[in-house]
Amino acid sequence: MTSQSSGLIAPAIVAEIFAHAGVRFNGQQPWDIQVHDHEAYRQTLYKGSLGFGDAYVDGLWDSERLDETIERLLSAEIETRLIGWAKVRIIGESLRHRLFNLQSFARAFQVGERHYDIGNDVFEAMLDSSMSYSCAYWARADDLEQAQHDKLDMICRKLEMKPGERVLEIGCGWGGLARHAAAHYGVDVLGVTVSKEQKKLAEERCAGLPVEIRLMDYRLLEGSYDKIISVGMFEHVGPKNYPVYFQKAFELLKDDGLFLLHTIGHHKTSICTDPWIDRYIFPNGKVPSAAQITRNLERRFIIEDWHNFGQDYDRTLMAWWDNFNQAWPQLQGKYDQRFYRMWKYYLMCCAGYFRSRQGQLWQLVLSKRTRRTVYRSLR
Repeated sequence: MTSQSSGLIAPAIVAEIFAHAGVRFNGQQPWDIQVHDHEAYRQTLYKGSLGFGDAYVDGLWDSERLDETIERLLSAEIETRLIGWAKVRIIGESLRHRLFNLQSFARAFQVGERHYDIGNDVFEAMLDSSMSYSCAYWARADDLEQAQHDKLDMICRKLEMKPGERVLEIGCGWGGLARHAAAHYGVDVLGVTVSKEQKKLAEERCAGLPVEIRLMDYRLLEGSYDKIISVGMFEHVGPKNYPVYFQKAFELLKDDGLFLLHTIGHHKTSICTDPWIDRYIFPNGKVPSAAQITRNLERRFIIEDWHNFGQDYDRTLMAWWDNFNQAWPQLQGKYDQRFYRMWKYYLMCCAGYFRSRQGQLWQLVLSKRTRRTVYRSLR
């Protein structure tokens, strides 16, 4: 098929596919897509979600309510209708995930370098004062600051933290949870990260508290801990490493200890991750399904509690977008318009993902069979 003929048929085919989601091209609804260049159709048809995202970042199309556009497309599972047209790319992605360990030692620090190290100024502008880069808990909160505080405190209470306990945080971010736990619950915290920028700022923010921050891969950890926390890090572990991850946590946790795993979850088991998110936002990432988690917990941990508040992530992401958008006049001297569109597309895609309920947010409280203290779950 020539590029000229594909350019003629692509608009009609893509329009027919997107109509299943109630999304029109150049329509009147706020979630409809306004096309600025017909190349957007061809990229979407032959590259699927990767081409669709690239076309947005390149300015080939817009939507007044991008979050609603994405939610409708994901709810209708439009990507599955594009598979036949993007067959080569889909097969290539599947083989890459099947054949290679995308989260090996050699790749462990890539996500830190390519995402978390882009600039602390972006994250400081976007996040709350604790710099929590994970789903907030909105049950009793009216704003992001309170919702993140409630999330941090709920984690500490779920883990029944007591003064003097040794706590390990696998994936400590900018130190918000470590600082909260040390300051309010009197525990000693070791936090590990694969981001140099996170380590630097976390140490500054936790100065004067019994908190140590290390730049290291979780697979190299040693020691014994009363409590283990992992918030928003498991998405970077990868299915091939789940046995290693849970075995390492099992070895590090004391017999009567508790382990809280906070992770995004996918509504079904899948081989590939979204190619646009993989290329531009979280390289080598993979969101687990419930089946993948439970299969790897067997013979290691007991599930004491499984809490799902995935719909809170939609509200969290929209709050992050509002903060980022308001701060853009101060950021645009360092970051260009392409970065702005890329970041907007990332946040809006993720909001739509959780709003469609393809995405979940799980907090699991885990223990060993050796634990004899009765666990009482809380919210």
